[in-house]
Amino acid sequence: MVLDLVVIATAVTLGPLHNSAFILLLSSRHGVRQGLAFLLSWLANLIAVIACVVLLTGGQPPARHSAPSTADIGVKLAIGVALVLYGAHRHLRPPRPHGPPRWTARIDNASPATAAGLAWLLQPWALVGAGAATAVDANLSTLTDWLALAGYCLLATLSLIVMEMYVVWAPAVANARLSALRDWLAQHQEQLIVTSALLLGLWLTARSIAELVA
Repeated sequence: MVLDLVVIATAVTLGPLHNSAFILLLSSRHGVRQGLAFLLSWLANLIAVIACVVLLTGGQPPARHSAPSTADIGVKLAIGVALVLYGAHRHLRPPRPHGPPRWTARIDNASPATAAGLAWLLQPWALVGAGAATAVDANLSTLTDWLALAGYCLLATLSLIVMEMYVVWAPAVANARLSALRDWLAQHQEQLIVTSALLLGLWLTARSIAELVA
């Protein structure tokens, strides 16, 4: 479980879409405040999903080869296959030119509530679902699994935490470097999305099949 959570959280935190949006928020007039609202909403979403899983399982993993265990593995397998198909589809389709989203023009006047809502919209819910399906195996009678779940939420938020702290400590340097990072993400967004979807999808698919046949 721990290794799967690390892989999923890493894929979440490196996603180009939400990182680009977060950099844009940080460069706005009230960037630190809006960035903090986005970050806290992002983290709260992750915690809320994990909390729902824990409430459903009672903090005890389902018995091996039981119906709930098989269903959980089936969910992870379905997400893995869906990610592979999505990545393949985006790779094979011809690239389409597109401009920046319309909301970017109004970012300077955005409220913290708007920034928090944007975090909810940009959350990669397929990956969050994979994390939730993995967290079903958590045994909360052990400290290790508590730390694993907490580490998953923090790792999935790590890129936002680092950028927020960077802007607070060195705003002039941070804004210039983050702007360059955002330009790079925009240029390589399609490749990053395809690569992430394929790699994580293949990982989840292989792990799920191995668990089903074990």
